[in-house]
Amino acid sequence: MTTTDSPPGARAGLRDRIGGRFRAGAAARPALAYAFWATMTGTTVPTPLYPLYQREFGFSPLMVTVIFAVYALGVVAGLLVLGRLSDEIGRRPVVAVALLLAAGAAGLFLAADGLAWILAARVLSGLSAALITGSATAALLDLAPPDGRARAQSVAIAANMGGLAAGTLISGVLAQWAGSPLRLPWTVTLILLAAALPALVLVPESVRERTRPALRLQPLRVPAGIRGAFLRAALTAGSGFAVLGVLTAVTGLFLGSLLHLTNHALTGLVVFLAFTCTALGQFATRVLPPRRALPVACAGLVLAAALIATALLAESAAPLVAGAAVNGLATGVAVGNGLGVINGGTPPQRRGEAVSTFFAILYSMLSVPVIGVGVLIQLAGLRTAGVVFSGLVALLAAGVAVGLPRAGRTGG
Repeated sequence: MTTTDSPPGARAGLRDRIGGRFRAGAAARPALAYAFWATMTGTTVPTPLYPLYQREFGFSPLMVTVIFAVYALGVVAGLLVLGRLSDEIGRRPVVAVALLLAAGAAGLFLAADGLAWILAARVLSGLSAALITGSATAALLDLAPPDGRARAQSVAIAANMGGLAAGTLISGVLAQWAGSPLRLPWTVTLILLAAALPALVLVPESVRERTRPALRLQPLRVPAGIRGAFLRAALTAGSGFAVLGVLTAVTGLFLGSLLHLTNHALTGLVVFLAFTCTALGQFATRVLPPRRALPVACAGLVLAAALIATALLAESAAPLVAGAAVNGLATGVAVGNGLGVINGGTPPQRRGEAVSTFFAILYSMLSVPVIGVGVLIQLAGLRTAGVVFSGLVALLAAGVAVGLPRAGRTGG
């Protein structure tokens, strides 16, 4: 034995530590995924309930879009101010705070007796989504074994988009067929969140070097080596997010005012389909060559915009459902491409920051168009507003597609 060899006891201790880490990770990953899912579920519970809140508190369609935009702006503010928090103080405490904020939002909705309560709840909900998105995604990647990073990213996708999809479907079904439609969905949400908190004891902290948090406005920052690919993916995915935001805010209004369909479960189903397809689109990036992903996404966004415009002009639900599905698939492909760029070109200590920057761009593109659509609805009606918005999304997606061959030739 040479002097560089470890004694048998030391080697056994090392094996035990490594084995313990991966056993802990095996238990931690489901706990993290559930916390991520439960938090995101709470963010879309209001979607089928907006028409009920309109009648209850007497506000306009424009205010519905403002309520949704307040949530998105809360996400952006949280990502810009708190995006690096899990890199600084650790993943687990940030996930716990996100769960508590989500529970606070559900509690405000449960007690709401006016518009101010709803706005405050949406701010808390946005902050919870901001915290959980960066911290849980980074934690799942941190805890993955060396050959399991792609699987960990898939789990993060399923938890994120699965939660968004589940919230609207659960809420729609409960509002349609159970009593207390403005109370029971939030009670169920609180139960789901309460179950996630104690499970965090199974999650080991993956950030080794923690520092004092610096709560300051964080510039949107991406490593220079991936900047071009990152921004193209973010612009494409952001276009799809804009459509998802409008669908989430006004699907109930469209079904009720133009089609005279007031089934809350149907509203939930349309948005559920959009978010489910967004998850499927992200999984499709596993088989799509990277250079094909964004052209496919842009083509899908143009097709989805055409289908949604057709639904509005023909006053038909079928093209709306198809458009929601196609938009979800296209958006998912663009999001998956962006996350793949981040994971492949960002060091672990900057990964939470880069993921937060990516989603800050997406949620910024989600919030402003929603308010614009609300203003157009007030001025010109739902049909005109929807057709104009669909045309703008199609133009933006087509513009990105036109620029892709040039970017490929220059390597940017």
